[in-house]
Amino acid sequence: MTPQRIVLKFGSGILTKLQTPEPDPVQLRKLVEAVALLKRAGHHVVVVSSGAVASGLKPLEFIKRPTDMTTLQALAAVGQTHLMHAYENLLRDHSLHVAQLLVTHEDLENYDRARRVKTTLERLIEFPQVVPVINENDSVAIEELRFGDNDKLSSRIARLWQADLLILLTSAPGLLRDMNHPEEGPIPVVEDVDVVIHHAQEEKTALGTGGMISKLRAVQDAVNGGVQCIIASGRHAEQLPDVVAGGGICTRFLVRK
Repeated sequence: MTPQRIVLKFGSGILTKLQTPEPDPVQLRKLVEAVALLKRAGHHVVVVSSGAVASGLKPLEFIKRPTDMTTLQALAAVGQTHLMHAYENLLRDHSLHVAQLLVTHEDLENYDRARRVKTTLERLIEFPQVVPVINENDSVAIEELRFGDNDKLSSRIARLWQADLLILLTSAPGLLRDMNHPEEGPIPVVEDVDVVIHHAQEEKTALGTGGMISKLRAVQDAVNGGVQCIIASGRHAEQLPDVVAGGGICTRFLVRK
């Protein structure tokens, strides 16, 4: 298989336990194992990861996510170190290392700063043992704390890096045919995001800030920029190699011609 440039987006909803506001080490291990499999297959992988705020809740003895912005930023500052430590420990089991990049949307809107982000990514992927993990710098920026759960950030990184594929991993198996009847499964292929965006409902988890609408807007931005997108379940990370190969249970969004 031809090596691809792949951006994987991990949202808070798939990085945390289902019942308690804390990171799920079993789930994170599964996601890292999937990354390692993709790397082993020769793909270039960049991860856009949420989870800093969730990782800061337990150390600062919060039982639920607060609402005031200053506290959220403080939680992110503490949680980011815990999150990167977890990634480094898990990646080391696969002889891999994490490279942390903290950016803001302002960085990507400024030509010179965006160019530096891109050249740093280009240099990092020359090292096969390195996995770049990107998050918004929540201790100084607030956009992702309010909107999108890094969905928008992942699409902008995918376009900047000229990725072949952006995979948004969520709690759903894809864009469902009927939100009221999930047993009917996801729509397999979408050629025009505008046609299906009404299918989504703005549902948010207790720890995340995104929803399917946010993901579809990110997909819309990416496919318009020439990046094929996939929405798939992050709770079944073991299928990621199959998804990249063209199989798996997911929704594929074709590049806008």
